Parts: sequence; structure tokens; C-alpha cells
Amino acid sequence: MNLVERGPSPFLPGFTLADIALPGVTLRAALSPGGDRLPVLLLHGHPQTHATWHAVGPRLVEAGHPVVAADLRGYGDSDRPPSADDHAPYAKRAMAADMVALMQSLGHARFAVVGHDRGGRVAHRMALDHPEAVDRLAVLDIAPTLTMYARTDRAFATRYFWWFFLIQPAPLPERMIGADPEAYLRHHLAGQSRTPGVPSEAMIREYLRCYRMPGGIHAICEDYRAAAGIDLDHDRADDAAGRRVTAPLLALWGGLGTVGALYDVAETWREKADRVTGHALPCGHLLQEEAPDAVLAHLLPFLA
Repeated sequence: MNLVERGPSPFLPGFTLADIALPGVTLRAALSPGGDRLPVLLLHGHPQTHATWHAVGPRLVEAGHPVVAADLRGYGDSDRPPSADDHAPYAKRAMAADMVALMQSLGHARFAVVGHDRGGRVAHRMALDHPEAVDRLAVLDIAPTLTMYARTDRAFATRYFWWFFLIQPAPLPERMIGADPEAYLRHHLAGQSRTPGVPSEAMIREYLRCYRMPGGIHAICEDYRAAAGIDLDHDRADDAAGRRVTAPLLALWGGLGTVGALYDVAETWREKADRVTGHALPCGHLLQEEAPDAVLAHLLPFLA
């Protein structure tokens, strides 16, 4: 393994930042000290980075879990590899393979994965493609991608307009967001949260730092283009073959957010997985930042 330490994490106390070189991509991750319980991989969504777990990661370490909080390819301080016409380099299959390789390189052959937003979609794909590695998974504030696209109506398209804006052919969304990325990012984050002061200004500045990195906006668009194309092909193939998630799955969602308002979230996951428990939390989309205590109240016993 080629691992380069980058010093202590400014957002996750006790964690060390590291760049881990894997075949074809180098990923940034925050690594906790050792623990003797089930290892946990934390995956962020858009437009966050691994720093979004600042209130959750240290508490998992206190409970005895080794924790890895990683930046997905295309996000944070991870690489932004070139894409392709079919957007396969940003498919959830590619991101899932990244994360399994990352955890194996750190000595974690089997682990739990907790994913919010885009990270939850990567967790779903990991559980399907790598069942030998995923002991259990928690998905935060999402319904399955294929379900959400298949059931799109005006209410969903209005509330989640970026699902349809970011997938437009390059360079239209890249140029429009690039004209004022801070205004776009702040508007987006304000719409996600239902808790005053969340995200904090420090978190917003961190997300904006990464948003402004060369190729950052394009990589994010490629993630969404993959979700509306090749990811749906992979999901349909799973459904046709009868492949389901067999690991225990915990679904948490914001009771004040869009996903909870438009879907029976637990039921959408029972359509895809064998063992599902689900709970709504009193917050918006950013569960781990708005309601970390409530997240941990469900997550800790699930991981145990």
C-alpha cells in the first residue's frame, strides 16, 4: 500500500489525514486510531466531503470502532480522474470498487459502511457487488436511485432540480455553476438543511474550497450523469437477475426533508434488500450534521 500521511484532521479530532494510492486513483481519507469492534467506512454525499462526519466519526471511535472517513473520487481531496462518454469512471460501481480496495489496503476485509446521499448510493452498490466485504450498511436520506428516477414527478423534479440540471451535456452546467460557485453552493446547502446554523460557516468554507478545485464541478456533474445513465443500467440488470442486498440495512431519513415527504423510504429499501429497518429523524437532509445524536442513537446499536 502506498500511504502518505497529511497530518491531523482539522475536522475529526484524533483522526489522521492520509492519501492512499490505489490502482488508477488516489483517495483522501481520515483514519482513526485502532479499535477492536467492527470497522466502519463513512461516505459523504454532494456537495460534502469526509468532513461532514465531524460529529459522528469521533463518537464511533469512542465506541471502539476503527473508522475510515473517505472522500469519494471526484470530491474533496481525492483524485478527479478523466471521464468517458458513458461516464463509467464516475459510476457507483467504480466508486464502490475504490472503497473496497481502500478498506482492504488498510487491513479491513469486512466492514460496515455508512453512506449519506451519494455515499449511500455507493454503499448500495458495494453491498451488491461486494457482499463478501460489506457486513452491514446504513443509508442516510436516500431512496434507491432507480426508484427515484422511475417515480419522478413534478414535486420531485422541482425540489431536486440538480438531478436534471447537472446531467446536461458538458460544459453547460459546469460553466453556469463556475460563474459563481459560492452562490450556487450556499443556495444548495441552505435548501438541504432544516436546522439554523447547519452547516456551520467553517464547513461551508471547506466544501467551497473543494468545489473550487480544478475539475471539481465537472467531476460532480459526471457523478450525476453516471447516476442517470450507466448506474441505472447496472440497477436494472440487478433487478432482472433478482440480485438483492442480503446484508442488514438501516435506512435513516430526515422527517423534514424531501425524501421523507415523497417516499415511504423503508418500503423502497425493502424492495431491494432482505433485512431492512428504518427511522425518520427530526431534521432535513443533512442528518449527520443536523442531528448527530439521533443518528448515533440508531447507528451504534445497529453496528453492535
